[in-house]
Amino acid sequence: MTTERTAESLAKTLREAIIRFSRRVRQARPVGDLTFSQLSALTSLQLAGALTPRELADVERVQPPTMTKIIGKLEDRGLVARTPHPTDGRQVILAATDEGRAVYALHERTRNEWLAVELARLSPEERETLARAAEIMQRVARG
Repeated sequence: MTTERTAESLAKTLREAIIRFSRRVRQARPVGDLTFSQLSALTSLQLAGALTPRELADVERVQPPTMTKIIGKLEDRGLVARTPHPTDGRQVILAATDEGRAVYALHERTRNEWLAVELARLSPEERETLARAAEIMQRVARG
């Protein structure tokens, strides 16, 4: 039996590790009342700049009625604002407000601080391995 992993075996191991890691990163967040869905939608708007509600629902892979509820909660907190669509009067554009960008930045900072503490516990060689793995994962994600 060979010690080299098959692509299928590596895919399973890597996928499971990514899922666990993603869960742990999501848990590293400041205390607050934003749900994971609300934070995810805010993150998508922060990264995209602005989206229609339908585009946001598609990015988040939820049904439009679900996204409508999420947007409503974010608007109630002043984290998201609507503006008229420049070419389609039936549509609106959603974007993070200054307060929304500040909340997003706080969440990012908290997650990065948690991860930095965890990475500091690793050896320099382990950190270098992770840096290389991150480059490879980004390349795989780009396709």
